[in-house]
Amino acid sequence: MNNVALNLVVLRSPDLARAAAFYSRLGLQFSQHQHDSGPQHYAAELGGGVFELYPLAADGPSTLGTRIGFSVPSLDSVVAALSDFPGVIISPPKDSEWGRRAVVADPDGHRVELLQQ
Repeated sequence: MNNVALNLVVLRSPDLARAAAFYSRLGLQFSQHQHDSGPQHYAAELGGGVFELYPLAADGPSTLGTRIGFSVPSLDSVVAALSDFPGVIISPPKDSEWGRRAVVADPDGHRVELLQQ
């Protein structure tokens, strides 16, 4: 199974613009999409995969509880860029066996691990 690779992650948000603004601070570059009659959403291509933000419908499934992670070139710069989002830092930047690491929460409460190797 060496050919298995993750190629899609979808998170749902009640406020797509706010979520896209947050993830843009990590360095993601979004474009808006709509497939057939589906909802408008944001998509960012990441090294062979796609990260998408879809609207959270009132009666639809939530993705809250999903934890994701991104490698970033400068952890301290990303954490500083997130300063507009109060209460975002769950675990401040610190060195670990995997590299310099922090855990933040996006505006909807998804936990996001940031890693600088």
